[in-house]
Amino acid sequence: MKAGFDLSNLEFAHADSIVKHLGIEFTEAGEGYLTARMPVDGRTHQPFGILHGGASVVLAESLGSTASYMLLDDPTKQRAVGLEINANHLRSVREGWVYGRCTPIHTGRTTHVWDIRITDEQGRLVCVSRLTIAIING
Repeated sequence: MKAGFDLSNLEFAHADSIVKHLGIEFTEAGEGYLTARMPVDGRTHQPFGILHGGASVVLAESLGSTASYMLLDDPTKQRAVGLEINANHLRSVREGWVYGRCTPIHTGRTTHVWDIRITDEQGRLVCVSRLTIAIING
């Protein structure tokens, strides 16, 4: 990620999409990281009233895809799309917010690999994820 990137320029984050539907907010971009937060509420709960693992995966993929987008040489001619994601869910959360931090493992010409750590409001690890992004023309 490029330090100083204006997160308000991420119009796709404000469009009618899963990011908006789940209430994901991108909070900070710096040299080598991107952060976001997501509410833990009825939009993101599973039937037993805790954070749905799929919602954590959406947060992770949204962070990694956006981080890759921020690194594209020409976003009008290139796309950053998810190729593979895995996630380990380590702790349940019932309410409040979870916070994701995305850092690069590899940023090559055609693929990016990201490490995403999701924590609760007390800073405890909730989920760890690794995401591979393909950089395609289009």
